[in-house]
Amino acid sequence: MANRGEYLEHLATVPLLRSCSKRELERVAQVADEVQLEAGRTVITEGLPGNECYVVISGTATVSRAGTVIATVGAGDHFGELSVLDGGPRTATVTATSDVQLLVIGRREFTALLEDVPGLNHKVLVNLAQWVRQLDEHVYG
Repeated sequence: MANRGEYLEHLATVPLLRSCSKRELERVAQVADEVQLEAGRTVITEGLPGNECYVVISGTATVSRAGTVIATVGAGDHFGELSVLDGGPRTATVTATSDVQLLVIGRREFTALLEDVPGLNHKVLVNLAQWVRQLDEHVYG
């Protein structure tokens, strides 16, 4: 089991939370659940609706689209962030390649935080805009 300090360090890497204060990250950590999955387990499946995002505390997993591995994620990485905002379909499948420890943040809990924590909503919107700009520059250069 990871400690809260480690949770905050990992949460601070999530693009939607990048500019959050320590206090705001602590609030996010309070609503996150820690789960452990064994190697070979599918965490999320491409095309299915999603309601959580994940932050990898330890272990590794592959990210695949249409059956092709496109990335590997490990400690400090994250996936599924958009689902906490819109509950839309997953854009990839993530499968544990080793035993993994994950922080899971549910959509309902995240939405409640956006309503309850002053200023968090605005920070998430700004972070999302910056993330979209970075993706746009990467794609259109």
